[in-house]
Amino acid sequence: MRFINLVTIALVFAASFLQQSYAATNSPFAAPSTTSGANAAAAQSVLASQPNSIVQIAPPAALMPTNGQGARILANEQLPEEKARPSDFQSFVKQSIGVDLPVYGHTLFKNVPTTFAPVENIPVPPDYVIGPGDEIQVRAWGQVDIDVRAIVDRVGSLYIPKVGNINVAGLKYADLSDFLKTAVGRLFRNFDLSANLGQLRSIQVFVVGHARRPGTYTVSSLSTLVNTVFAAGGPAATGSMRHVQLKRGNQTITVLDMYNLLLNGDMSADAKLLPGDVIFFSPIGPTIAVSGSVNVPAIYELAGPTSLSDVFAWTGGLTNTAGASVHLERVENHQQRTVLEVQLTKAGLSTALRDADIIRVRGLSSRFENTVTLRGNVAEPSRVEWTTGMRIKDLIPDTSFLISSNYWQSKSPGINTLGGNATTIQSEIKNSLSEVNWDYAVIERLNWQELTTTLIPFNLAKAVKDADPKHNILLEAGDVVTIFSKNDVQVPIAKRSTFVTIEGEVAAPGVYQITPGVTLQAAVNNAGGVTDHAYLFGARLTRESTRLLQQKQMEEAVSRLEREMERDAAFRSRSVLSAEDASAVQSEAVTRRNIVERLKGIKATGRIVLEIPTQANKNTDIPDIVLEDADRLYIPSAPSTVGVLGAVYNENTFLHRNGKELSDYIAQAGGPTKNADNREAYVLRADGSTVSRRQSGWFGSGFENLDMMPGDTVVVPEDLEKTSWAKVLKDWTQILYQFGLGAAAIKVLNQ
Repeated sequence: MRFINLVTIALVFAASFLQQSYAATNSPFAAPSTTSGANAAAAQSVLASQPNSIVQIAPPAALMPTNGQGARILANEQLPEEKARPSDFQSFVKQSIGVDLPVYGHTLFKNVPTTFAPVENIPVPPDYVIGPGDEIQVRAWGQVDIDVRAIVDRVGSLYIPKVGNINVAGLKYADLSDFLKTAVGRLFRNFDLSANLGQLRSIQVFVVGHARRPGTYTVSSLSTLVNTVFAAGGPAATGSMRHVQLKRGNQTITVLDMYNLLLNGDMSADAKLLPGDVIFFSPIGPTIAVSGSVNVPAIYELAGPTSLSDVFAWTGGLTNTAGASVHLERVENHQQRTVLEVQLTKAGLSTALRDADIIRVRGLSSRFENTVTLRGNVAEPSRVEWTTGMRIKDLIPDTSFLISSNYWQSKSPGINTLGGNATTIQSEIKNSLSEVNWDYAVIERLNWQELTTTLIPFNLAKAVKDADPKHNILLEAGDVVTIFSKNDVQVPIAKRSTFVTIEGEVAAPGVYQITPGVTLQAAVNNAGGVTDHAYLFGARLTRESTRLLQQKQMEEAVSRLEREMERDAAFRSRSVLSAEDASAVQSEAVTRRNIVERLKGIKATGRIVLEIPTQANKNTDIPDIVLEDADRLYIPSAPSTVGVLGAVYNENTFLHRNGKELSDYIAQAGGPTKNADNREAYVLRADGSTVSRRQSGWFGSGFENLDMMPGDTVVVPEDLEKTSWAKVLKDWTQILYQFGLGAAAIKVLNQ
């Protein structure tokens, strides 16, 4: 193993030596060393002293920048993201204000160099200086025919067949064609010539200092300082955004302040790169943190004397909810921390900032100074300007202020009553007004000294309608007046309005307003009584409060069934021994889910079984049950059919005949199938009740002799004992008939 490791190390050194030798002697793209030898040596020395940096000479084909490990970065490739570690100041700021603040400008260096790497297919500027490694395409026609792509060699010469070597190093691109035409013209006459640049040479530069990815970069000869700063990933957490130096030889060519670029779009400090240039990231300068109601909260780097107004210009200004002062935390002489409250006046904005300052711009207070709030069951909840002597009657001048907008929206004229849906129109005629509780309203008043809240109740009717001084209370600034509806605080039934719908076989179907305590029988009498065609046994009373209760109970039952199915499925999956068993378990799981989903889709009706005798035909046969708001009574005409559903050979609807019993209708449907469970058969009666075989004694003989009424439905369920999960699935039939869901729900389940 040790031998293999030694061989591996030797091969790596050999490859590196050959690569550098090839780049130095044979590569037409190698950077010239005449102007950069000292600079390169100095840069390599600096790089070698930095942790995690590798001095790497790129292979000749590398025309894009390399990362710190010498790997080439392609045009559509991203540099590997290093795990960012917050600076000490970032941690200090988070400890102080509880918020992670980014360093301003650092997010700009994410996903590079994809966005900022120099590309090759761009126009070459006229002042581009030609040098060794550039590819030139020369074409001539006329007395001489030339079509050649040649590379400028290390001494600056370009070889053209039939002409020879021509020295072009140092020429500007704008002068290239004329220069070559003059040179070729010494040998030939009567010809035209054009010259263009092909592949441009690459150059090597060094990125050192507090860079995010220091190293040697092989870049295009068109690259500039800004290009390479982005290619290198910008400064490290300890590096400066405001003092990036471009060094050439012993001179500093330019100093780049990235804030000028980010804030003003100013690239005047950018400069073209030459081989051997060094880009040096200085250590980060004094830093401050700005948080709160500013447009760009961040950690900012100072460069020279800076005032509070300067910093707010960097942040894009204050937000429109900023308060009138800022909270400034300051470190004094590295020993103690102090706090300043700076007002946002001209003098305050000129406050000079120091290293490690933390500025928190407070937002506006939520407090309203001179307002009274009106809320609750009102036309428009709002804040109203408070004035001296203001009372409840001034806040609510008349009763129109207490009609909510929902009432008018519910009375939209957009219903087509000509041929429209009668049920829809009757959903519209209802008690859609949230009626005001005239007996009770309340004022909430804050005691600013004790910071306690006092409730002051008053009689709304006496305050608004009668202007009673005892209840028309004098208001104070900051008071909150809440108006309640009769649903918000339950009032006695005698004070509630009740709307009920009576429809079907009555003399005058419609929506009626009744007084509290009116019974169903009285309401039918008020609608003119029942007609001669009324089928009272099938009368259907639905109630919203009952529907909500049924729906809750049904959802609980379905949820319980679903949990039992899941437990059974888990038990079955543990006992799988073969592929066939696994397939069967999977099929059963699908069936279970389908049943549960169908049960979830069935909604409770809220029907109340009225227990009206089968032969009832008079108003007096209707029970004296007290009605509630939104109750709906439907009295049908006598149907002429009986339905048979479930495990029979012919699910169908059959004509009702007097004297025919349950067994006759099952026989008409072809009788039970071999999968039928006769023990669990039941009848959904037209009055909403359920009769099951179990209710008819041990042997159930009375059940088969049951007299059927028009509108009844016989249900013969499947024999679920024949499946491995039968005991779990049997509960769904219980859910159906226990909640009186009717034949329509069973049809949905059996689809």
